[in-house]
Amino acid sequence: MGAMKIRRDDMVKVIAGKAKGRTGRVLRVDPKRERVYVEGVNMVKRHQRPRTLADTQRGGEVGGVIEQEGPIHVSNVMLLDPKTNEPTRVRIERRDGRRVRIAAKSGEAID
Repeated sequence: MGAMKIRRDDMVKVIAGKAKGRTGRVLRVDPKRERVYVEGVNMVKRHQRPRTLADTQRGGEVGGVIEQEGPIHVSNVMLLDPKTNEPTRVRIERRDGRRVRIAAKSGEAID
């Protein structure tokens, strides 16, 4: 398992699964499980028990059903090229000692 080529705040397109064709921003990555959380994709409902009233006044959570993003596998998303806004593969190059991600389609540096 190498380093993941997709990072937080990248714009990605979902290329497989029930959300295929959707685009969104990466909210967080889980390199250990090779998964990413994409804005508005794979929404899951979580039932949250309300905290006591005293806690609520201090900013404790309100109960109810909370919707949040679930993880999807990193192989099911593709990075969007900053130049053309199309999905592209990512290459890693060393430019003056730094590891730089390169969009394979346009050759544009991503970072």
